[in-house]
Amino acid sequence: MNKETSLVDVEYLLEKFLGKGGWTYAVLPEILQNKHNPFGWVKVKGFVDDFELKQCKLMPMADGKLFLPLPVKAQIRKKIWKEAGDWVKVVFYSDVSPLEIPGEIIKCFKNEPQKIHEIFLPFTEGEQKTYIDWIYSAKTEDTKADRIVKMMNRLQRKLRFYNKEKT
Repeated sequence: MNKETSLVDVEYLLEKFLGKGGWTYAVLPEILQNKHNPFGWVKVKGFVDDFELKQCKLMPMADGKLFLPLPVKAQIRKKIWKEAGDWVKVVFYSDVSPLEIPGEIIKCFKNEPQKIHEIFLPFTEGEQKTYIDWIYSAKTEDTKADRIVKMMNRLQRKLRFYNKEKT
């Protein structure tokens, strides 16, 4: 990554939205929203302190400034031992890499009829990532396996992640 030019290499104050469940975030005024992407998102990779992020989307705030939501992201805060009010070192680079489909999901596609994979391929990167993030947010291997099966069943019915099942 060090051969690339960074978008930011700065320390930022972690802030928190008020209210129960308020997100912890950092405002990144140096990075401008991308008018060509949905919602003005900007996809980045890099580090928050020593925690590596890949394919992270920065979101615009109401005033147009971008922010890094870290609710993930209690997992990030726990690893770097930081909370709202603390300063974090953020080094981000533009991320133009395609979404990586994990090997175990590719193996599952190979065990299914070819049409299942063909249904998944034209989904937008965001739609594919939503399924992948849902699968890998499972806390146990059993839950992860169950979610892979559910994804395959939904794909067989040509359902995207947010499509409702017809009853």
